[in-house]
Amino acid sequence: MTTPAKILIVDDTPHNVKLLADLLAVKGYAVLTASSGAQALEKVETEAPDLVLLDVVMPAMSGYEVCRKIRGNPATAVLPVVMVTALDPGQERVKGIEAGADDFLSKPINQQELLARVRSLLRIKELHDELAEWNRTLEQRVAAQVAQLERLDRLKRFFSPQLAELIVSGDAEDPLKSHRREVTVVFLDLRGFTSFAETSEPEEVMGVLREYHAEMGRLILEHEGTLERFTGDGMMIFFNDPVLLPDAPERAVRMAVAMRQRVDELLARWKKRGYDLDFGVGIAQGYATIGAIGFEGRLDYGAIGTVTNLAARLCGEAQPRQILISQRVYGGVEDSVEVEDLGGLTLKGFSKPVPAFNVLRLRR
Repeated sequence: MTTPAKILIVDDTPHNVKLLADLLAVKGYAVLTASSGAQALEKVETEAPDLVLLDVVMPAMSGYEVCRKIRGNPATAVLPVVMVTALDPGQERVKGIEAGADDFLSKPINQQELLARVRSLLRIKELHDELAEWNRTLEQRVAAQVAQLERLDRLKRFFSPQLAELIVSGDAEDPLKSHRREVTVVFLDLRGFTSFAETSEPEEVMGVLREYHAEMGRLILEHEGTLERFTGDGMMIFFNDPVLLPDAPERAVRMAVAMRQRVDELLARWKKRGYDLDFGVGIAQGYATIGAIGFEGRLDYGAIGTVTNLAARLCGEAQPRQILISQRVYGGVEDSVEVEDLGGLTLKGFSKPVPAFNVLRLRR
């Protein structure tokens, strides 16, 4: 239930005060009264009315003087004031405007006109109060948004943009808390990188990694994957967490094919420099436990489970430029890709042969 607007009636004639007070009270307004200018100013300061109905002719202090004092106080500079008088309206209206009044009513007062003017001025005051509150908190909100952007920028150095935005917004359940979810995991690395690193200068190695990471990173973001870790030339990416994706297996495969195409361009440049490198990928789908891994001040967002081991093993088994996918991934993308069935592969850590497929190309 909203609080009724408070209206201060200022008149040295009790009969006039009662007439206005009864009329406004019946309409649901909270009524305050004052019989002099000094008492009116005191009520304005202590009661904070929303509107003042101010008689012009009063002993000691006229309504015009009261209005000027109200306008001279920054706290009440925009408080609606309606001057009420039985004097010549033409002359008094000019004096009232010069004193800072918002409106003018002549006695005897027309009740409908009074109520209409009161409603109009209270609407204006409400809008002004909203604007004043908005301005009052603007600096605070801007500072909070700047701090949020700075925090988001720092988090993006360690987490994927999707995860960083979830952490900062607080719109979802704590994404860093351990939870189970079905994900599609992608492992990739450069073939021949170890021997390349052993026989090349550190500057050359870092140059290759910078080019490689930059190109792969763009594709990870483009396909909304979550980068779990860099390990030199190796990367682990998963899909469907923290952002849920209905087509996670297809996104993973499309990303891997795009990566292979991009790496082909890099390989052509690297070959001219005498670098003998290549590229392989493994993709698996299954449930994993996901959450923050690390310690205060340095956290990673990681996934643990058989699915991550399977993706890593498929990547290790992949020949140069091969993208090996598990049976479950193939079931989710078979209409979108052309593959080579490799049958069952014997992989370390798995007691039975694991069906695997080599992605040849995407179907148009």
